[in-house]
Amino acid sequence: MKEYQTITEISGPLVFAEVDEPIGYDEIVEIETPAGDTLRGQVLESSEGLVSIQVFEGTEGINRESSVRFLGETMKMPVTEDLLGRVLDGSGQPIDGGPEIVPDRRDDIIGAAINPYAREYPEEFIQTGVSAIDGMNTLVRGQKLPIFSASGLPHNDLALQIARQASVLEDEEEEGEESEFAVVFGAMGITAEEANEFMEDFERTGALERSVVFMNLANDPAVERTVTPRMALTTAEYLAFEKDYHVLVILTDMTNYCEALREIGAAREEVPGRRGYPGYMYTDLAQLYERAGRIEGREGSVTQIPILTMPGDDDTHPIPDLTGYITEGQIMMDRDLNSQGVKPPINPLPSLSRLMDDGIGEGLTRADHSGVSDQMYAAYAQGEDLRDLVNIVGREALSERDNQYLDFADRFEEEFVDQGFHTNRTIEETLGIGWDLLSMLPKEELNRIDEEYIEEYYPEEQAEEVAAD
Repeated sequence: MKEYQTITEISGPLVFAEVDEPIGYDEIVEIETPAGDTLRGQVLESSEGLVSIQVFEGTEGINRESSVRFLGETMKMPVTEDLLGRVLDGSGQPIDGGPEIVPDRRDDIIGAAINPYAREYPEEFIQTGVSAIDGMNTLVRGQKLPIFSASGLPHNDLALQIARQASVLEDEEEEGEESEFAVVFGAMGITAEEANEFMEDFERTGALERSVVFMNLANDPAVERTVTPRMALTTAEYLAFEKDYHVLVILTDMTNYCEALREIGAAREEVPGRRGYPGYMYTDLAQLYERAGRIEGREGSVTQIPILTMPGDDDTHPIPDLTGYITEGQIMMDRDLNSQGVKPPINPLPSLSRLMDDGIGEGLTRADHSGVSDQMYAAYAQGEDLRDLVNIVGREALSERDNQYLDFADRFEEEFVDQGFHTNRTIEETLGIGWDLLSMLPKEELNRIDEEYIEEYYPEEQAEEVAAD
């Protein structure tokens, strides 16, 4: 291992040094400052005679007299089942005051790509306890389903609710035992106040016992933000594919991650792409999102819920736009619903789960799930359209049928979507509320549900009471 004192330039989070031997891409570097501090970094670019190094702890204290050591290996995450219940910083170091972590092994944070031929198709239901997700945009094991939010919306509360409540339904595993469920929570660029709220909630509810938490704060170096999701996903892959856990990975906020990419790209003087973001951001995001999935012959799975805040509420911004291309749908949070006090303010109309139909139905959730979801979606969409018409002609000008759909839209938001951040609904409760709402409509309007399910679940007594009113 050679040591160099050949630093030529420091630019933002980057350090440039001259070398006289080949240096590998992503190789880990130790930089010792004249004050005796040792900082860690990673080779970002390597050419003949010159390397650029991104420093995780920031470049403060580094000068031309600093020593640079190349360790000859890429960055690795020490993994063990004992990580459950622990809180780590963005680079994988414990910050909870607990005992030292003794790893089973150290895995490369880049991970190994899943062979498409070895992937199992995601088709098993994950219950989040949130009706707007479970009933209308169902999450399945191995899926990547992002939440599109915006500044000022309570996406952190929704993330905590999902982390607390998410579970897999009891089923018979091949060996007669049910796989365990775990949560890997990766926070990037959050404030100290948000971090305290996350930790208080995890500890108060006991969710920390089955979770691994990675915390990268807003005042931590931006370069560390590019490492945090990879640390989290490496841990998730180990728990899923070596220890047979069903792992839910929640990453918030991907916008902060992309801002870190832009900052590093500017320091490298790269030619910017759309709105100043690196041209390779699509590839970079795909490397993270595609680490979700199931592998044939393995019991565990990795499911991802990335959360991002859309700058300016713009869903055509490069971050949500590229994320939407890579992932299998999106959960859209709505500012109007939030202003009405709906919690969580999820708007089912622009939301989408592309794998929903494969994860619901008989033997998975309930046989009538698909029809109820489709019927509520259509009824709510019709009610939303009629709200615009009411603003023009007034409610009195509408027919009795139109007024029923308007009432449905109101109650759908009040009773189905608005459940609060501390209510955990089973899929049976969610579908029960759905049938109660659909009973506001005449049977002949339920054209998206099979007759046998209408006969079985349509609550006749409530429908008669509504008709009488």
